[in-house]
Amino acid sequence: MTPKKRPQEYFTSCVSVDRLCVSEEPATDGSDRTRARRDEGKRKQYQTRRLVIVVWHVLEQKLAKCGRFVRSVRLGKRTEKAKPKEVCANDRDQQFERLLTDEERRCWRVLAAGWMPIPQGIPNCPPGLEYLTAVDQLLVHQQVELLEAFTGFETANKYTVKNTLGQKVYWAVEDTTCCTRMCCGPDRPFDIKIMDNFQNEVLHLRRDLRCKSCCFPCCLQKLEVSAPPGNVIGTVVQKWSLCRPVFDIRDRNNETVLTIRGPVCQCPCSDIKFAVFTKDGTEVGKVTKQWTGFVQEHFTDADNFGINFPMDLDVRVKATMLGALFLIDYMYFESSDNKKIRR
Repeated sequence: MTPKKRPQEYFTSCVSVDRLCVSEEPATDGSDRTRARRDEGKRKQYQTRRLVIVVWHVLEQKLAKCGRFVRSVRLGKRTEKAKPKEVCANDRDQQFERLLTDEERRCWRVLAAGWMPIPQGIPNCPPGLEYLTAVDQLLVHQQVELLEAFTGFETANKYTVKNTLGQKVYWAVEDTTCCTRMCCGPDRPFDIKIMDNFQNEVLHLRRDLRCKSCCFPCCLQKLEVSAPPGNVIGTVVQKWSLCRPVFDIRDRNNETVLTIRGPVCQCPCSDIKFAVFTKDGTEVGKVTKQWTGFVQEHFTDADNFGINFPMDLDVRVKATMLGALFLIDYMYFESSDNKKIRR
Protein backbone atom coordinates (compact mmCIF):
# COMPACT_ATOMS: atom_id res chain seq x y z
CA MET A 1 0.00 0.00 0.00
CA THR A 2 1.52 3.28 -1.08
CA PRO A 3 1.78 5.94 1.63
CA LYS A 4 -0.50 8.97 1.38
CA LYS A 5 1.25 12.00 -0.03
CA ARG A 6 1.04 15.39 1.57
CA PRO A 7 -0.41 18.31 -0.44
CA GLN A 8 3.07 19.85 -0.72
CA GLU A 9 4.36 16.68 -2.41
CA TYR A 10 1.48 16.75 -4.87
CA PHE A 11 2.27 20.37 -5.61
CA THR A 12 5.95 19.56 -6.24
CA SER A 13 5.12 16.59 -8.47
CA CYS A 14 2.72 18.68 -10.52
CA VAL A 15 5.35 21.34 -11.11
CA SER A 16 7.97 18.79 -12.16
CA VAL A 17 5.57 16.97 -14.51
CA ASP A 18 4.47 20.32 -15.92
CA ARG A 19 8.04 21.11 -16.77
CA LEU A 20 8.64 17.65 -18.29
CA CYS A 21 5.57 17.67 -20.50
CA VAL A 22 6.65 20.81 -22.33
CA SER A 23 8.92 20.13 -25.25
CA GLU A 24 12.00 22.33 -25.67
CA GLU A 25 12.45 21.51 -29.42
CA PRO A 26 10.90 23.96 -31.85
CA ALA A 27 7.92 22.81 -33.91
CA THR A 28 8.94 22.25 -37.55
CA ASP A 29 6.24 20.13 -39.12
CA GLY A 30 2.67 19.03 -38.59
CA SER A 31 3.57 16.22 -36.18
CA ASP A 32 5.37 18.69 -33.98
CA ARG A 33 2.35 20.99 -33.96
CA THR A 34 0.15 18.05 -32.93
CA ARG A 35 2.53 17.17 -30.14
CA ALA A 36 2.62 20.81 -29.03
CA ARG A 37 -1.16 20.87 -28.79
CA ARG A 38 -1.09 17.64 -26.79
CA ASP A 39 1.54 19.06 -24.43
CA GLU A 40 -0.52 22.22 -24.00
CA GLY A 41 -3.54 20.13 -23.03
CA LYS A 42 -1.50 18.19 -20.48
CA ARG A 43 -0.09 21.42 -19.03
CA LYS A 44 -3.59 22.86 -18.54
CA GLN A 45 -4.70 19.59 -16.94
CA TYR A 46 -1.81 19.63 -14.47
CA GLN A 47 -2.35 23.34 -13.71
CA THR A 48 -5.96 22.63 -12.85
CA ARG A 49 -4.87 19.72 -10.67
CA ARG A 50 -2.29 21.90 -8.94
CA LEU A 51 -4.87 24.64 -8.25
CA VAL A 52 -7.34 22.11 -6.78
CA ILE A 53 -4.67 20.66 -4.47
CA VAL A 54 -3.61 24.09 -3.19
CA VAL A 55 -7.22 25.13 -2.52
CA TRP A 56 -7.90 21.86 -0.74
CA HIS A 57 -4.83 22.35 1.43
CA VAL A 58 -6.06 25.79 2.54
CA LEU A 59 -9.56 24.50 3.26
CA GLU A 60 -8.16 21.60 5.24
CA GLN A 61 -6.29 24.02 7.52
CA LYS A 62 -9.40 26.15 8.02
CA LEU A 63 -11.58 23.14 8.80
CA ALA A 64 -9.03 21.79 11.29
CA LYS A 65 -8.96 25.18 13.05
CA CYS A 66 -12.76 25.32 13.19
CA GLY A 67 -12.86 21.79 14.59
CA ARG A 68 -10.49 22.72 17.42
CA PHE A 69 -12.63 25.77 18.20
CA VAL A 70 -15.86 23.74 18.29
CA ARG A 71 -14.29 21.14 20.58
CA SER A 72 -13.03 23.83 22.96
CA VAL A 73 -16.47 25.47 23.12
CA ARG A 74 -18.16 22.11 23.67
CA LEU A 75 -15.80 21.30 26.53
CA GLY A 76 -16.33 24.73 28.12
CA LYS A 77 -12.84 26.01 27.44
CA ARG A 78 -12.06 29.59 26.49
CA THR A 79 -10.51 30.38 23.18
CA GLU A 80 -6.98 31.59 23.04
CA LYS A 81 -7.96 35.01 21.65
CA ALA A 82 -10.63 35.70 24.29
CA LYS A 83 -8.21 35.44 27.19
CA PRO A 84 -5.94 38.37 26.34
CA LYS A 85 -8.97 40.64 25.68
CA GLU A 86 -10.57 39.75 28.99
CA VAL A 87 -7.35 40.29 30.86
CA CYS A 88 -6.87 43.69 29.21
CA ALA A 89 -10.42 44.75 30.11
CA ASN A 90 -9.91 43.67 33.71
CA ASP A 91 -6.63 45.54 33.84
CA ARG A 92 -8.29 48.72 32.60
CA ASP A 93 -11.07 48.41 35.19
CA GLN A 94 -8.56 47.83 37.97
CA GLN A 95 -6.49 50.82 36.91
CA PHE A 96 -9.64 53.00 36.82
CA GLU A 97 -10.67 51.79 40.29
CA ARG A 98 -7.22 52.56 41.67
CA LEU A 99 -7.45 56.15 40.40
CA LEU A 100 -10.74 56.82 42.25
CA THR A 101 -10.96 57.71 45.90
CA ASP A 102 -13.74 56.42 48.14
CA GLU A 103 -15.58 59.74 47.95
CA GLU A 104 -15.30 59.91 44.15
CA ARG A 105 -16.51 56.33 43.87
CA ARG A 106 -19.54 57.13 46.02
CA CYS A 107 -20.32 60.24 43.94
CA TRP A 108 -20.04 58.12 40.79
CA ARG A 109 -22.69 55.72 42.10
CA VAL A 110 -24.89 58.65 43.15
CA LEU A 111 -24.76 60.21 39.68
CA ALA A 112 -25.54 56.87 38.07
CA ALA A 113 -28.70 56.60 40.19
CA GLY A 114 -29.91 60.11 39.30
CA TRP A 115 -29.12 61.72 42.66
CA MET A 116 -27.51 65.07 43.22
CA PRO A 117 -23.84 64.76 44.33
CA ILE A 118 -23.23 66.05 47.83
CA PRO A 119 -21.18 69.29 48.00
CA GLN A 120 -17.91 69.05 49.89
CA GLY A 121 -16.11 71.34 52.31
CA ILE A 122 -19.13 73.11 53.85
CA PRO A 123 -18.17 74.29 57.36
CA ASN A 124 -20.64 74.56 60.25
CA CYS A 125 -23.38 72.70 58.42
CA PRO A 126 -25.60 69.98 59.89
CA PRO A 127 -24.93 66.62 58.23
CA GLY A 128 -27.12 66.09 55.19
CA LEU A 129 -27.96 69.77 54.64
CA GLU A 130 -24.94 70.36 52.39
CA TYR A 131 -27.26 69.89 49.40
CA LEU A 132 -29.15 73.07 50.31
CA THR A 133 -26.02 75.22 50.05
CA ALA A 134 -25.83 74.65 46.28
CA VAL A 135 -29.49 75.27 45.32
CA ASP A 136 -31.86 78.23 45.27
CA GLN A 137 -34.91 76.28 44.07
CA LEU A 138 -36.41 72.90 44.88
CA LEU A 139 -39.25 70.91 43.34
CA VAL A 140 -41.38 68.67 45.57
CA HIS A 141 -43.48 65.95 43.91
CA GLN A 142 -45.96 63.89 45.88
CA GLN A 143 -46.34 60.32 44.70
CA VAL A 144 -49.72 59.23 43.38
CA GLU A 145 -51.19 56.39 45.43
CA LEU A 146 -53.54 54.26 43.32
CA LEU A 147 -55.04 52.57 46.38
CA GLU A 148 -55.98 55.94 47.81
CA ALA A 149 -57.33 57.24 44.50
CA PHE A 150 -59.67 54.30 43.81
CA THR A 151 -60.72 53.25 47.31
CA GLY A 152 -60.52 56.46 49.34
CA PHE A 153 -58.33 54.75 51.93
CA GLU A 154 -55.90 57.37 53.22
CA THR A 155 -52.28 56.22 52.91
CA ALA A 156 -49.06 57.76 54.15
CA ASN A 157 -47.79 60.52 51.90
CA LYS A 158 -44.49 60.13 50.09
CA TYR A 159 -42.56 62.90 48.39
CA THR A 160 -39.53 63.30 46.13
CA VAL A 161 -37.46 66.49 46.40
CA LYS A 162 -35.49 67.43 43.26
CA ASN A 163 -33.36 70.32 42.05
CA THR A 164 -33.90 72.27 38.84
CA LEU A 165 -31.80 69.73 36.87
CA GLY A 166 -34.14 66.91 37.81
CA GLN A 167 -31.64 65.29 40.19
CA LYS A 168 -33.08 63.83 43.37
CA VAL A 169 -31.98 65.64 46.53
CA TYR A 170 -34.18 64.11 49.24
CA TRP A 171 -37.16 61.85 49.61
CA ALA A 172 -39.71 62.22 52.38
CA VAL A 173 -42.23 59.85 53.94
CA GLU A 174 -45.01 60.45 56.45
CA ASP A 175 -44.89 58.51 59.71
CA THR A 176 -48.46 58.24 61.04
CA THR A 177 -50.89 55.53 62.02
CA CYS A 178 -53.82 54.39 59.93
CA CYS A 179 -56.28 55.44 62.66
CA THR A 180 -54.82 58.97 62.74
CA ARG A 181 -55.06 59.38 58.96
CA MET A 182 -58.65 58.14 58.74
CA CYS A 183 -60.03 59.96 61.79
CA CYS A 184 -58.22 63.32 61.65
CA GLY A 185 -57.83 63.68 57.89
CA PRO A 186 -55.72 66.69 56.79
CA ASP A 187 -55.73 68.06 60.39
CA ARG A 188 -53.83 65.03 61.67
CA PRO A 189 -50.57 65.34 63.60
CA PHE A 190 -47.64 63.86 61.74
CA ASP A 191 -43.94 63.15 61.70
CA ILE A 192 -42.22 63.43 58.32
CA LYS A 193 -38.81 61.89 57.83
CA ILE A 194 -36.68 63.47 55.11
CA MET A 195 -33.82 61.23 54.00
CA ASP A 196 -30.95 61.42 51.57
CA ASN A 197 -29.96 58.84 48.96
CA PHE A 198 -28.07 56.81 51.59
CA GLN A 199 -31.31 56.49 53.61
CA ASN A 200 -29.94 58.68 56.38
CA GLU A 201 -32.55 60.85 58.08
CA VAL A 202 -31.29 64.41 57.70
CA LEU A 203 -34.49 66.32 58.59
CA HIS A 204 -37.38 65.55 60.90
CA LEU A 205 -40.64 67.48 60.76
CA ARG A 206 -43.11 67.29 63.64
CA ARG A 207 -46.62 68.72 63.74
CA ASP A 208 -48.82 68.42 66.82
CA LEU A 209 -52.61 68.27 66.82
CA ARG A 210 -53.78 71.89 66.78
CA CYS A 211 -56.60 73.98 65.43
CA LYS A 212 -56.21 75.81 62.12
CA SER A 213 -59.32 77.96 62.32
CA CYS A 214 -58.95 81.72 62.63
CA CYS A 215 -61.60 81.61 65.38
CA PHE A 216 -59.03 80.11 67.79
CA PRO A 217 -55.98 82.42 67.69
CA CYS A 218 -54.46 80.90 70.81
CA CYS A 219 -53.86 77.39 69.38
CA LEU A 220 -52.79 77.77 65.75
CA GLN A 221 -50.58 75.46 63.74
CA LYS A 222 -46.92 74.94 64.56
CA LEU A 223 -44.27 72.74 62.95
CA GLU A 224 -40.81 71.95 64.33
CA VAL A 225 -37.84 71.23 62.09
CA SER A 226 -34.95 69.18 63.50
CA ALA A 227 -31.57 68.44 61.94
CA PRO A 228 -30.34 65.97 62.99
CA PRO A 229 -33.45 64.49 64.64
CA GLY A 230 -33.77 65.83 68.16
CA ASN A 231 -31.91 69.09 67.47
CA VAL A 232 -34.48 71.82 66.64
CA ILE A 233 -33.09 74.29 64.08
CA GLY A 234 -36.30 76.21 63.33
CA THR A 235 -40.06 76.40 63.63
CA VAL A 236 -42.98 77.40 61.40
CA VAL A 237 -45.74 79.21 63.31
CA GLN A 238 -49.13 80.16 61.89
CA LYS A 239 -50.17 83.76 62.55
CA TRP A 240 -53.75 84.79 63.18
CA SER A 241 -55.30 86.43 60.13
CA LEU A 242 -58.84 86.82 58.79
CA CYS A 243 -58.07 87.31 55.09
CA ARG A 244 -55.02 85.27 54.11
CA PRO A 245 -52.66 82.55 55.38
CA VAL A 246 -49.67 83.96 57.26
CA PHE A 247 -46.74 82.00 58.68
CA ASP A 248 -43.59 83.03 60.53
CA ILE A 249 -40.27 81.30 59.86
CA ARG A 250 -38.33 81.33 63.14
CA ASP A 251 -34.77 80.26 63.83
CA ARG A 252 -33.51 78.09 66.67
CA ASN A 253 -33.55 81.15 68.99
CA ASN A 254 -37.30 81.58 68.27
CA GLU A 255 -36.71 84.85 66.42
CA THR A 256 -38.71 85.60 63.27
CA VAL A 257 -36.49 85.56 60.18
CA LEU A 258 -39.00 85.40 57.31
CA THR A 259 -42.75 85.66 56.81
CA ILE A 260 -44.89 83.68 54.34
CA ARG A 261 -48.11 85.25 53.07
CA GLY A 262 -50.61 83.38 50.96
CA PRO A 263 -53.24 84.72 48.55
CA VAL A 264 -56.54 86.17 49.73
CA CYS A 265 -58.45 83.90 47.35
CA GLN A 266 -57.20 80.78 45.62
CA CYS A 267 -57.99 79.98 41.99
CA PRO A 268 -58.26 76.18 41.78
CA CYS A 269 -57.20 75.95 38.10
CA SER A 270 -53.85 77.76 38.24
CA ASP A 271 -50.67 77.98 40.27
CA ILE A 272 -51.08 79.30 43.81
CA LYS A 273 -48.28 81.47 45.16
CA PHE A 274 -47.24 81.95 48.80
CA ALA A 275 -44.76 84.84 48.86
CA VAL A 276 -41.81 84.95 51.28
CA PHE A 277 -40.83 88.31 52.81
CA THR A 278 -38.09 89.54 55.11
CA LYS A 279 -38.83 91.57 58.25
CA ASP A 280 -38.56 94.83 56.28
CA GLY A 281 -41.13 93.66 53.69
CA THR A 282 -38.79 92.65 50.83
CA GLU A 283 -39.90 89.64 48.83
CA VAL A 284 -37.04 87.13 48.64
CA GLY A 285 -38.73 83.89 47.65
CA LYS A 286 -41.96 81.98 47.20
CA VAL A 287 -43.70 78.68 47.73
CA THR A 288 -45.80 77.72 44.71
CA LYS A 289 -48.45 75.05 44.51
CA GLN A 290 -48.37 73.96 40.86
CA TRP A 291 -51.47 73.04 38.88
CA THR A 292 -51.12 69.39 37.82
CA GLY A 293 -54.22 68.94 35.69
CA PHE A 294 -57.89 68.17 36.17
CA VAL A 295 -57.57 64.41 36.69
CA GLN A 296 -54.82 64.49 39.30
CA GLU A 297 -56.25 67.50 41.12
CA HIS A 298 -59.79 66.16 41.47
CA PHE A 299 -59.22 62.44 41.93
CA THR A 300 -56.02 62.35 43.97
CA ASP A 301 -54.32 64.47 46.62
CA ALA A 302 -50.88 64.19 44.99
CA ASP A 303 -49.58 67.75 44.64
CA ASN A 304 -46.50 69.35 43.13
CA PHE A 305 -44.76 72.29 44.77
CA GLY A 306 -41.88 74.59 44.01
CA ILE A 307 -39.89 76.64 46.49
CA ASN A 308 -37.49 79.52 45.81
CA PHE A 309 -35.09 81.19 48.26
CA PRO A 310 -31.84 83.17 48.07
CA MET A 311 -28.72 81.14 47.37
CA ASP A 312 -26.80 82.66 50.31
CA LEU A 313 -29.58 82.02 52.84
CA ASP A 314 -28.63 80.01 55.91
CA VAL A 315 -29.16 76.29 55.31
CA ARG A 316 -31.14 76.01 58.57
CA VAL A 317 -33.58 78.66 57.35
CA LYS A 318 -33.82 76.90 53.98
CA ALA A 319 -34.64 73.65 55.76
CA THR A 320 -37.31 75.43 57.84
CA MET A 321 -38.84 76.86 54.65
CA LEU A 322 -38.97 73.35 53.24
CA GLY A 323 -40.85 72.29 56.37
CA ALA A 324 -43.28 75.18 55.82
CA LEU A 325 -44.01 73.79 52.36
CA PHE A 326 -45.17 70.48 53.85
CA LEU A 327 -47.29 72.27 56.45
CA ILE A 328 -48.99 74.35 53.72
CA ASP A 329 -49.68 71.16 51.74
CA TYR A 330 -51.42 69.50 54.66
CA MET A 331 -53.40 72.57 55.70
CA TYR A 332 -54.73 73.72 52.32
CA PHE A 333 -54.21 71.02 49.68
CA GLU A 334 -54.45 67.67 51.43
CA SER A 335 -57.56 65.69 50.40
CA SER A 336 -60.76 65.76 52.36
CA ASP A 337 -63.92 63.69 51.89
CA ASN A 338 -65.20 65.81 49.02
CA LYS A 339 -62.00 65.34 46.98
CA LYS A 340 -61.91 61.58 46.72
CA ILE A 341 -63.11 59.43 43.88
CA ARG A 342 -65.73 57.72 46.03
CA ARG A 343 -67.83 60.85 46.04
